[in-house]
Amino acid sequence: MLQLGEKVVIVGDCIEQDLPIGEYGYVIAFDRNADNIFDYVIRVPKLNKHILVMAEDIEPESVLMEEEVDRIEREALIDFALATKNKELFYHIMNGQMEDEEIMPANKEVQSTQDFIKQINLRAWI
Repeated sequence: MLQLGEKVVIVGDCIEQDLPIGEYGYVIAFDRNADNIFDYVIRVPKLNKHILVMAEDIEPESVLMEEEVDRIEREALIDFALATKNKELFYHIMNGQMEDEEIMPANKEVQSTQDFIKQINLRAWI
């Protein structure tokens, strides 16, 4: 739940009420009426209006900034990996894993029951 006075950005328009997508506003009230679909009342300074919105239509500015920073950091790492021809870094960024980890050995030896129990006991001990 958002706090009063929190800066939010309008990211959607679920019920098509002509919201200014991309504009920022401030939470000024909660709509606690159970019969109403709107969750918040926000103030949009650019339009000089109060707007009733659903929770899905707005995001806190801090969350959007964090997502943008992550996206820019990822793009910079991809550019660096391509410029230095670092194949391992590129695969790690793109797939979230190293190239060698993708291929799992298919012909793994079958463990005996005693070895399996011994391995489980060691893990349980740790």
